[in-house]
Amino acid sequence: MRLQRVLLKQQRQRVSVKRPRVESAPRWRSEQSVSSVRGFIGCVRAVWGVYRVYMLVSVCGRDGVVNMVPVCGAAVFRRCVLKNVRVVSCRTYSQEASLYIHWPYCLKRCSYCNFNKYIPRSVNHTLMTESLQKETQTLLHVSQVSRITSVFFGGGTPSLAHPSTIAAVLDTVSKHAQLSADAEVTLEVNPTPAGKSKLRDFVAAGVNRFSIGMQSLNDASLRVLGRDHSSQEALHTLSEAMTLCPGRVSVDLMFGLPDQSVDSWRCELEKVLSVCDDHVSLYQLTLERGTHLFKQVQLGEVNVPGDDVTAVMYQSARSILEKEGFLQYEVSNFAKNNAVSTHNTGYWKALQYIGVGPGAHGRFVPHALGGVLREARTQTLEPDVWIREVQQHGHATRRRIQLSHLELLEEVLVMGLRMNEGISHQHWAEFSPEASFHQVLGSSEDFQDLQKRGLLILDDRGLRCSWSGLALLDSILPVLLLRLEKFFQKPSDSAETTDQADVGLKKT
Repeated sequence: MRLQRVLLKQQRQRVSVKRPRVESAPRWRSEQSVSSVRGFIGCVRAVWGVYRVYMLVSVCGRDGVVNMVPVCGAAVFRRCVLKNVRVVSCRTYSQEASLYIHWPYCLKRCSYCNFNKYIPRSVNHTLMTESLQKETQTLLHVSQVSRITSVFFGGGTPSLAHPSTIAAVLDTVSKHAQLSADAEVTLEVNPTPAGKSKLRDFVAAGVNRFSIGMQSLNDASLRVLGRDHSSQEALHTLSEAMTLCPGRVSVDLMFGLPDQSVDSWRCELEKVLSVCDDHVSLYQLTLERGTHLFKQVQLGEVNVPGDDVTAVMYQSARSILEKEGFLQYEVSNFAKNNAVSTHNTGYWKALQYIGVGPGAHGRFVPHALGGVLREARTQTLEPDVWIREVQQHGHATRRRIQLSHLELLEEVLVMGLRMNEGISHQHWAEFSPEASFHQVLGSSEDFQDLQKRGLLILDDRGLRCSWSGLALLDSILPVLLLRLEKFFQKPSDSAETTDQADVGLKKT
């Protein structure tokens, strides 16, 4: 699991409602799929004041916000002003984007997983490669970006792809946009012997950062989770990855696992830190309806720790990581030696990104179509249908939603406060030149109460959570979102279109 599953793994966002608690461990999933923040925001509007809202992001959950460009003329007035949508000032990186590539296939489905993945009898690698290349080329043209800042191969299990597929996609990117030699190119790896054996070839293909889905070093936990690797295989894969990409290897760990105690979690984390590289991502296990593990828990066959216990697990992990020199730069991510994920930071900073592959999500302005508003885009989910549409039309964009000014600000706020540095005044002004943080939030009694309790900080640097506030972000956001909406006093207004192909793009 990773962030784009915040963003698919880009891909969903789950919202559940629980009665207020003093504290809870974060259930954010980042690295893929930052999918849509809008469901969370809608739930906040509906229930805040009675219930506490938790946002669960699964990484295809991956969502960010893309910037707008200044335009003028009657056409823009009809398109934007009459639809009550504001055009945001152009940013210096308006021609830049990151790129997410989704490989949807796995060898098996883990017991806890409900991401967009498929277990096929066979994979036509040649056709899949051609389709990924074609959709990449088309969407680069639609966005008109001139530079790709980072590339992330997620899934699914992208380490099942042929290294030649990775090389072909990166070659396509280089032909149609600038991809610097030092651009971050990340590949998620399932730490099996088969995955380990291909790491060197992936590096030769252009990968320079690995994200290892270790999840646990307890073999009993791995079996309950349905993982197809052992703890020793994970350690061997990690060692090989660190040899090939020293300082650029991340490890995914899960806590709140069945029968896991606080002490066993601490021991497991300390063992990982004794052998890992400079980046660690922590995710709390979430029970998703329809999964095998969810059914086991419902039937009483498996027990998972309660919220109070997982909150202690999270806080203890933060303390251990800090002691070992890791900086928590985001709710679930920790790094030392400045080994932060450039790609995922782009999501949190609301930079535009392009999503390619079955079920991938994107956030960008479709300049080639005459677009001036940022769009939230979703590609067709099912791989065979996705391939057919890409072969026919050059891409398989299934849904396009224009984001209003308020929706942009909501996403900037929700994603930006995940970072320990928060949102600077300059960054906020790029999206909201007409209203500063002080103007929007300063007179709110609820906001002032959060400041007095030491959970939020608003100073000359900008707006951010304190160390304790970051752990309670899910209960802080509703206050800020409702204040934001009240200030602008305009309902979110978005236009959605569902189409098989964009007009004029049926041939590439």
